[in-house]
Amino acid sequence: MSPKNIGTMWKTFLVIAVFCAAGNANDCVPRRFGFDRIVCVCNATYCDGLPENHPEVPDNGDAYLYVSNKNGLRLKESLVQFNTCQTSLFESTLTLDTTKRYQTIAGFGGAFTDSAGLNIKKLSKAAQDQLLRSYYDPKTGSGYSLVRMPIGGSDFSPRPYTYDPYDNDTTLEHFALAFEDHEYKIPFLQKAFKLNPNLKLLGTVWSPPTWMKTNDRVNGAGFLKEEYYQVYANYLLKFMDEYKNFGIDVAAISTGNEPGNGGIAVDPLSSMGWTPSTVAKWIANNLGPTLAASQHNRTQILVLDDQRLFLPWYVEEIAKNKEALKYIAGIASHWYVDALVPTSVLDRTHDDFPDKFLIMTEASLGSGEPLTPVILGSWSRGEKYFLSILEYMNHWYAGWVDWNIALDESGGPNWIKNYVDAPIIVNPETDEFYKQPMYYALKHFSRFVNRGSVKVSVTDTLQIKSTAFVTPANEVVVVLYNRSLLPKQVVLKDPKKGNLCFELSPLSMNTIKYQQ
Repeated sequence: MSPKNIGTMWKTFLVIAVFCAAGNANDCVPRRFGFDRIVCVCNATYCDGLPENHPEVPDNGDAYLYVSNKNGLRLKESLVQFNTCQTSLFESTLTLDTTKRYQTIAGFGGAFTDSAGLNIKKLSKAAQDQLLRSYYDPKTGSGYSLVRMPIGGSDFSPRPYTYDPYDNDTTLEHFALAFEDHEYKIPFLQKAFKLNPNLKLLGTVWSPPTWMKTNDRVNGAGFLKEEYYQVYANYLLKFMDEYKNFGIDVAAISTGNEPGNGGIAVDPLSSMGWTPSTVAKWIANNLGPTLAASQHNRTQILVLDDQRLFLPWYVEEIAKNKEALKYIAGIASHWYVDALVPTSVLDRTHDDFPDKFLIMTEASLGSGEPLTPVILGSWSRGEKYFLSILEYMNHWYAGWVDWNIALDESGGPNWIKNYVDAPIIVNPETDEFYKQPMYYALKHFSRFVNRGSVKVSVTDTLQIKSTAFVTPANEVVVVLYNRSLLPKQVVLKDPKKGNLCFELSPLSMNTIKYQQ
């Protein structure tokens, strides 16, 4: 036996021993990659998560505190009692006001790309089920309520493809779902919907068939030819018809992924460009009326689906077409250039369009880092996710959707080699998958803040960042991050319940939940 095989055998033996020791505790089985990089290991027989029959809030009127931190805690639960502390001993005071209400939450989730499905399929069936439960089970898992999916191929596909590559097929006679739909998307989506029937699917196209575009390519500078405006609307409707045949409804459809890329000649990403005026014309005359007259008349239309530097001006230009505006339900944005754009544009967009919900539909880390697209166990990447979600929630956003739900250790596969990181990394050689800090960053929100929750007011400090919600079951959820390298003593003042005092560990994600 080679030294490599001996090492693999011993590592497997140790993992099995740790899993057996974990028993029914539902705790993280940690594995370190460096001094402070920790993942939680799951396999076919064990995965961490909240117990199946765990009560949502304590029966005695107190609160649960869930903690994940850089030192390795992952959603560690403790009980915190109201009105049992002297506030003078505490460093930071946060004040909750549930009478000040803002946006209603649509949900949280990630994207089911071909790459995600391909990686999940490499695991044993039992391990696949563990991974899907980790995301979609509303009790033990993250309770994802949103799933984004490319309509056709994207960069996170093994190849570029569309559903009708036959030139000038204006009747869409040759339209057909691809191998990838049947192997990597539909079967897993059906399981996800079974785990959470309240799941909603957001669909978006990277590129339509090349013959519909001005440059006859899936990427580069290309726009939809006007003579195909109605054909393209029919193409989307045909896709939704096909998925409905498999029991999968499309809750919302965007006007296309990152239309700004469609104006760049050298961009390798599959894309199609839209100007505000042309997309408005297409919505008003084609997509809107076509959806309204179909069996998919409840499918919502999202505009933009690109960086927030386009806000609010891009949508303001679209809104000049009043007929288009009446068909639009929401405004989608991505996070990749957020550092360059102040949050004030989010507030302005809400103020300009208070009847349209705002949603962040794509985030990932590792792009542009060819040597380290995946950093297993990176706490700083989890921190970036957590603080981004918190920021968006505090600026009128109804949802936050991650990019790929599962990738391999290289950050792929990806046909243009645009590798990135993901909350779950799959290791098919050992039939394991690794939950990264990014996974828990999202779970601190998605598991506790149900669809229909309402954002409410809570103060924060320079070191303690916070946001708060009231759920449909009238439970209060407060989500906090301690940015300090030191523990912080905090008092949360709820005028209805009293004072709740607790300690936040250094560099920690925290969720508090109690009955109002």
